[in-house]
Amino acid sequence: MAAKGANDIADDDLEPLADETARQAQRVVAAYATDADECRMLLSMLGIAPINRSD
Repeated sequence: MAAKGANDIADDDLEPLADETARQAQRVVAAYATDADECRMLLSMLGIAPINRSD
């Protein structure tokens, strides 16, 4: 486990991204990813993976 420093933020202090901000971040990640698998992995790691909709 990593040591906590003075600049660490608690999970409770984090706020969810606005939908538009998340979409913009998804586009940037997709533009730089080398393939679909890397894109999915990076989006997941960043917590901005698209929501699966079953409409």
